[in-house]
Amino acid sequence: MRWRAPPSLGVAAMSYVAIDYLRHISPTWHARLQPALWSILALAAVIRVPFYKHWFSEFRAAIPFVASMLFMLSALLFEALSVRFVTAVLGLDWHRDTPPLPDTGQWLLLALNEKLPHVIVEILRARIIGLHHFLMLFMMLAFSVLFDSVEAPGLGLGARYMFTMAIGRLLRAISFVSTILPSARPWCATARFRVPAYPHHWAQKYYVPYASDANSIHQLIQWDIAYADTGKYLGDYQPDWGLMSFLIDYLRPTASEGSSWYSLLKKAGGGCNDLLYSGHMLVAVLTAMAWTEAYGGFSSALIWLFVMHSAQREIRERHHYTVDCVVAIYVGILLWKMTGYIWPVKDASRGRRLTKLEKIQGRLIQAAKDSDMDKVRELLEEVEIGSQESQNKGPNRAMWVFACATIFSALTIVLLAFTWTSDG
Repeated sequence: MRWRAPPSLGVAAMSYVAIDYLRHISPTWHARLQPALWSILALAAVIRVPFYKHWFSEFRAAIPFVASMLFMLSALLFEALSVRFVTAVLGLDWHRDTPPLPDTGQWLLLALNEKLPHVIVEILRARIIGLHHFLMLFMMLAFSVLFDSVEAPGLGLGARYMFTMAIGRLLRAISFVSTILPSARPWCATARFRVPAYPHHWAQKYYVPYASDANSIHQLIQWDIAYADTGKYLGDYQPDWGLMSFLIDYLRPTASEGSSWYSLLKKAGGGCNDLLYSGHMLVAVLTAMAWTEAYGGFSSALIWLFVMHSAQREIRERHHYTVDCVVAIYVGILLWKMTGYIWPVKDASRGRRLTKLEKIQGRLIQAAKDSDMDKVRELLEEVEIGSQESQNKGPNRAMWVFACATIFSALTIVLLAFTWTSDG
């Protein structure tokens, strides 16, 4: 039977997006209403903790949740290394001088600006939703298990989300590090990075001599060997990074960036040259897929509209080429579907219900024939209690400690997400 969810979660989600957009319309009201909404949501979640009946399911999902988080953090570290590498390997001169690729999606949006009514164009240009909104929408979805809006366990849903995100981030890093594409914003790298202006010695040997001359490229293909005499290589700054010194050749630090490899990686951000596919769109699509599968309803349709709006803004503002957004959408959908087969979140409790239902099937049919509704309700309650017996086992004090630790940790993650992603 399909899960029927109350509409309160959708209302809360749309209220959050609407109130956050007030920062562009009325900063004063935004400063008043947003902290109030955060406080109400956090207080409502804390109040519901004593009435939540699925802490045993959450306990079983805790280890996969932590493992998925570590996997995702490792994937993000690899992505940050890859972002810095593809920015630094060719040097700032390449970023300044290489024109953007032709993008028919960008042309289409410029043409629509001339054809559509001005009001529609302004709506398309409006910064209605960003990365931190999609992350918050998913957190609201996961927290809604406390209100029985989404089937438990919430940590299981969060684990699948992060696991899928980590796979998507790894595939993304492998994709953009394989072929380096010029940025849709040629000035970006110069404004944000302090990497050397000249190419890495690897690029000096294997790319620069064959970058533009057709005859050189033809000979390279014919001989299948780097034949050009590159002369003396330009050297790079060599800081002392101790055990992490092996990263120097990939990250190409400069003296002005300090002596810490970690602080250098934090500056990588989203990168500057084009990163196929869009990480922002991957987050948006995974949030929409999770919302549609776990909650559904009219609010999920609105979230997909937000995804489409965010995609055209990524293209319109030239953060990405159109291909980046298109690939991110279908990769996100396929990855979520794939992890649905290998990450069964609800099968265990459903299996227990079905087993119990099979045992009382005869009595249930007989009670229905006799029109004994009290007996039917009693048997159905027996199924529900039977499916929760294993969840209610274990020391109550330990479950209370786990519940408090889970809520505290989850709220901390929410605050960190707000802090680290508020600028998109």
